[in-house]
Amino acid sequence: MKKNIQIAIDGPAGAGKSTIAKIVAEKLGYTYIDTGAMYRALTLKALKEHIDLENAESVTSLLAKTTIELKPSERGQLVFLDGQDVSKEIRSNEVTGNVSRVSCHATMREIMVELQRAMAERGGVVMDGRDIATAVLPNAELKVYMSATVAERARRRFEDNKQRGIDSSIEKLQEEIALRDKIDSEREASPLVQAPDAIFLDTTDLTITQAADAILKLASERMA
Repeated sequence: MKKNIQIAIDGPAGAGKSTIAKIVAEKLGYTYIDTGAMYRALTLKALKEHIDLENAESVTSLLAKTTIELKPSERGQLVFLDGQDVSKEIRSNEVTGNVSRVSCHATMREIMVELQRAMAERGGVVMDGRDIATAVLPNAELKVYMSATVAERARRRFEDNKQRGIDSSIEKLQEEIALRDKIDSEREASPLVQAPDAIFLDTTDLTITQAADAILKLASERMA
């Protein structure tokens, strides 16, 4: 039995990837790597420093002088940007609305992918994002493509925002999610697509526990 496999979870915004990936990692005693948080952290810094988000060279140069760390804690995974905890800041509406503009640059993604691969090198990891199975961990033992309807994803994001004390409207969230799907799927660098050997998991009508259990069952099969 192989105990320390790599689990790659891809899917569009609001599919429940991060929440479910955290549960799976915890149940397996694995390390959870939130790649989306890394792009969000860079986006936050770019916004603060008034970097041109459309300029690939500027964004890539910014990453080269940036330190992003993911640290486990009793409150879940914390995200540190240049030594500062930005776990809450990176979930703001402004960062959410701009992260796709930052993450589309190929040169920057190449550096980020190398960082992510280094984190996952020893196995025993659950990593989620947009291009994990296709670009970051193409040899992962388990690949899952998770999705749900736009309406359901907007509802989840609305509830999540409410819990975080962030004002939002479901209608606006639906528009933003649909636009982000379009940008992520059509970008030249590592577009959002389902890997040929990934298992599709529709979470529209599944609870968080049911979705996590489905992945845990698949992981158990891969380990055997």
